[in-house]
Amino acid sequence: MIEQARQTLKRVYGYDSFRKGQEDIISGIMSGSDTLAILPTGGGKSICYQIPAMLLPGTSLVISPLISLMKDQVDALRRVGVSAAFLNSSLSAGEYREIMHGALQGEYKLLYVAPERLDAPMFQSLSERLAIPLIAIDEAHCVSQWGHDFRPSYRQLAGWIGRMANRPLVAAFTATATNEVAKDIAEMLKLRNPNVFVTGFARPNLSLSVVTGVDKKSFLERYAAERKEQSGIVYAATRKEVENVYEQLTRSGIPAGKYHGGLSDAERADTQEKFRFDDIRVMVATNAFGMGIDKPNVRYVLHWQMTGDIESYYQEAGRAGRDGEESECVLLFEPADMQVQRFLIEQGSGDSDRKAIQLSKLHLMMNYSRTQRCLQQFIVDYFGETGVEACGKCSSCLDKSEPVNRTEEAKMALSCVGRMKGRFGVTMAAKVLKGSRDKRLLEFGLDRLSTYGLMRHLPEKEIADWLYWLVSEGYLKLSEGQYPVVSLTANALPVLEGREMIMQRVRTSVRQSVGTDMSSAASPLFEALKQWRKEKAAAEGVPPFMLFFDATLREIANAQPQTGEQLLGIKGIGAAKADKYGGQLLEIIRSLGSQGAPVRTDAGIQQQFSGTIKRPQTGDEQPSHLTTLEFFQAGREPEEIAKARGMSKVTIEGHLIRSAEEGHELDWSRIIPAEYEQRIMEAIDKLGADKLRPIKDALPDEVAYFAIHGVICKYGLKG
Repeated sequence: MIEQARQTLKRVYGYDSFRKGQEDIISGIMSGSDTLAILPTGGGKSICYQIPAMLLPGTSLVISPLISLMKDQVDALRRVGVSAAFLNSSLSAGEYREIMHGALQGEYKLLYVAPERLDAPMFQSLSERLAIPLIAIDEAHCVSQWGHDFRPSYRQLAGWIGRMANRPLVAAFTATATNEVAKDIAEMLKLRNPNVFVTGFARPNLSLSVVTGVDKKSFLERYAAERKEQSGIVYAATRKEVENVYEQLTRSGIPAGKYHGGLSDAERADTQEKFRFDDIRVMVATNAFGMGIDKPNVRYVLHWQMTGDIESYYQEAGRAGRDGEESECVLLFEPADMQVQRFLIEQGSGDSDRKAIQLSKLHLMMNYSRTQRCLQQFIVDYFGETGVEACGKCSSCLDKSEPVNRTEEAKMALSCVGRMKGRFGVTMAAKVLKGSRDKRLLEFGLDRLSTYGLMRHLPEKEIADWLYWLVSEGYLKLSEGQYPVVSLTANALPVLEGREMIMQRVRTSVRQSVGTDMSSAASPLFEALKQWRKEKAAAEGVPPFMLFFDATLREIANAQPQTGEQLLGIKGIGAAKADKYGGQLLEIIRSLGSQGAPVRTDAGIQQQFSGTIKRPQTGDEQPSHLTTLEFFQAGREPEEIAKARGMSKVTIEGHLIRSAEEGHELDWSRIIPAEYEQRIMEAIDKLGADKLRPIKDALPDEVAYFAIHGVICKYGLKG
């Protein structure tokens, strides 16, 4: 059975091998076992239930909490030739009935359903008549009160499944679950002796950073401006902060969108679509812009404030780099963030037990924000995974600042907390060390402690920060509950006895980002493929990533396949996409292969000419680029030729450049604007002709890549 799964992976998705853990999860499901799988965001959860659904008889159900996620996954499945549909509140009554009818006819291998729909009479009737071999539950942490995104509607799942006459296999999937949450998921869903798979929480392609002590506005403007060609998300804790950050970015000339619960459904939907289609590059949002954002080319996620728990932070940060490309996750931390999150918890709708859990998680998130350990290690440790090596690229690992010996200050702080006997919080401990005349402090007689006023030379806020740092490093601990008290841990004893020193790095500057924009080193062929993808996606009304990920286009540009069979060897190109787009891709490769030089080959697929322009009678075997040349010489513009020939404008432009390189005459004045020709030459002279993006960035926006190609070709400037 697993061999069938491998063949399906290659045929449908275009990949030769599974990612870590996927094969074991699929094998377990196909062997007939209930399953709980915990994979990191971007780890390929959907393939783990989609492939079994394709191989098992009948229609598998996927329970998913978000409409946008369902639509994206169904659209993606249909594009690779898999029959799928969804049932949720976005459908009209007619559309709903049509899909119900199709399901009864056995048209779908996968049917996505919102949990709220399960008890609807129409769906109850449908489920009783369907052959359902598998129920996959996505975002399964929503079922657990211990999870960060608890949803009461998920609690009905176990009862609904239990009432089914023939209970199917049940497979639950999540990206962020501690051992406690995982146990709760299995119990709440009543999984039967489930196979539990944890593939690891580390995301090697993410660079994690915590940045403190900077002007956040200046930092954000510079950071976003340096990445103006990249997609990014900026998360803020409140609607007000979203509005402020959005206005700041737009004032500084950075195209951005905003997303929060105070906007209308239409406004949110419109902004989300613009972001998915790359019409805007930066989205500023609350956590309302959350699960189900299936946009793989987000290159950075920046948190304007600390989140309320590590699960939320890692899930939101994990929306960067879902395509496996190098990406960045930055948290701008200020101690005041703690108060904002505490307020949000206290104003929330949960009961006292739920709020106590949330406050406990908040303190652990604060520890992450202050730690000097490897940030990746800190996170995977939180989720119960041990033995992971330091990542070598987070802000802690890259911090080269000199450590300062703060052993004496640590002894003062630890001694003070010890003498307060675990009865007070950090704020009161800081007041004692400061020597405050606070009324409550005096009432409790804390001014009589020997540690009273030992750190009076420091501001109270700085003392509190120091105590919180000792918490994050494990020398102090906070109790759970709404009003946590601070006490010593076993790690404090060696320090108090003089057997261990406390060294703290004092950061003097923010590390300079290495950046992840690979476009500056991109080849003309890669740029042409991206432009083709953009035009084709716009024509089909889908986001560009629905066609191919950047990684697939980059591999095409590097490998330059010459036949359909070679194209199928590229990761991410399955049979359906090869059939649909293969001819156009091969045409672009032939036109712009070898970094812009013509590819000398008789292989390839000739596009049939159609439209209003009549093809000159030059013989049936004429190469495609010479046909384009003839129409250009007859006075037709590239856009007109592209439309008539059913090709992209980039392909037509490549045909013309290839023709010129072969010695055919072109009217360069129609390609190179006279007013910019000298400036283009100067930019090429200064920057070289190997990389087009730096040249383009150095010129006015209206100067097209075609004009730059033209100057390089006209004057033989290619090195």
